[in-house]
Amino acid sequence: MITLIIILITAAVSILCFSRPAMFETLKFSAYDVWHRRQWHRMLTYGVVHGGWGHLLFNMITLYCFGRIVEQYFGAAFGATTGPVLYAVLYVTALAVSSIWDLVKFRDNPSYSAVGASGAVSAILFAAILFEPKMGIYIYLIPIPIPAYIFAPLYLIYCIVMARKNIDNIGHSAHFWGAVYGLVFPLLLRPDIFTHFLAQLQR
Repeated sequence: MITLIIILITAAVSILCFSRPAMFETLKFSAYDVWHRRQWHRMLTYGVVHGGWGHLLFNMITLYCFGRIVEQYFGAAFGATTGPVLYAVLYVTALAVSSIWDLVKFRDNPSYSAVGASGAVSAILFAAILFEPKMGIYIYLIPIPIPAYIFAPLYLIYCIVMARKNIDNIGHSAHFWGAVYGLVFPLLLRPDIFTHFLAQLQR
């Protein structure tokens, strides 16, 4: 599966970077280096670098859980050949799209940097919600699953609030724009997916 390939590549590069600071510095997202030095590769490569084992494991477990759903639906909607390709395109382009806001905002800040696949993973998560809006989503240690259609707006609101507060070291803006992109990308390809979404809600 494409999901497993993405996970294996991301895990391999991230683990290598844990002990190779120079490689880490070369691959991480730096708005200043992208904007002023035209190091465009950073718009994508930051997604295969993580800040630690916890960061890596959380993203990859989330991607594994929801990526399989999206990959399955893309195969059904676009065919066995085209579906996986479009799924891979969604993931890769989500890395770039989710970082555009921070690129513009921090373009003159040499000290700002970011790593992790969270923006792309958010895109996959929300694409999965588009296909399965009534599936249950577990949050941390809460033992009761939250319906996806309730989780989605709460997640977006949380991202907006936390991005404005800017009190932690998490890329909430990337999470937000990745999530939005995860909804928009499938609908641009197949607007009738929204009809499927509504039908799932009514069941």
